Amino acid sequence: FGDKIARATVYFVAMVYMFLGVSIIADRFMSSIEVITSQEKEITIKKPNGETTKTTVRIWNETVSNLTLMALGSSAPEILLSVIEVCGHNFTAGDLGPSTIVGSAAFNMFIIIALCVYVVPDGETRKIKHLRVFFVTAAWSIFAYTW
Repeated sequence: FGDKIARATVYFVAMVYMFLGVSIIADRFMSSIEVITSQEKEITIKKPNGETTKTTVRIWNETVSNLTLMALGSSAPEILLSVIEVCGHNFTAGDLGPSTIVGSAAFNMFIIIALCVYVVPDGETRKIKHLRVFFVTAAWSIFAYTW
């Protein structure tokens, strides 16, 4: 009985240590994303009357950076699982990796879209702010899932 308690304590401490490590890595990742996406540059705009003005604009598109962050955050376990499988099978794809990635991506996409539709209160409507990005993502997703 004492051995089980000692083993459970060691497992619990190891799990807390790993969660702490993931938390530190996630904090650094988020702060680096903020630094990258907050970069700005100064551009010169010529008005129709010939006058020029200088204005500051962001270098990175906010939508692209948020989509990239969401994709990395939600798909990191599947990608790591696939990398481990490829390394374990002499750099050939096994049965688990590609199926896991495609299945997880399809599940994430359908659940996210379903929740976005479901949470809108009755009697209200919402618009997609960047419709072209949505259409490109939807088209490539349909192509990938039917392939």
